[in-house]
Amino acid sequence: MKVAIGADHGGIHLKATVKAVLDEFNVAYTDFGTDSEASVDYPDIAGPVAKAVAAGEYDRGILICGTGIGIGIAANKIAGIRAALCHDTFSAHASREHNNANILTMGERVIGPGLATDIVKIWLTTEFEGGRHERRVAKIAELEA
Repeated sequence: MKVAIGADHGGIHLKATVKAVLDEFNVAYTDFGTDSEASVDYPDIAGPVAKAVAAGEYDRGILICGTGIGIGIAANKIAGIRAALCHDTFSAHASREHNNANILTMGERVIGPGLATDIVKIWLTTEFEGGRHERRVAKIAELEA
């Protein structure tokens, strides 16, 4: 698995936690920035990550901002992206199993590193169930067309 990861200034500390999880799981990743507390606009991070995932350059993406909301809205503007905001382990599991989410978004100002670690581990290891969910995910793609 290959993951694209990025954060705006509001998510850089949680991004470091996520990168440690990726290292623990021996998951290859590319960091799309930022690495500073200097203000950046979250679409400037979400866009390149989402485009790289949509193009198939990466299997999945992880995006972090202060709340996880703005960066996820921006990512979901890219065709083929199913970014899911997850601040609990159940949602992380369901976003993969039922929705085949290809980008995980989280908010550093909302959750701590321990919960984020659990969410990422679950999100990385949960496979898409397919079946009845395949039809629903296909309908999402139809809405994009």
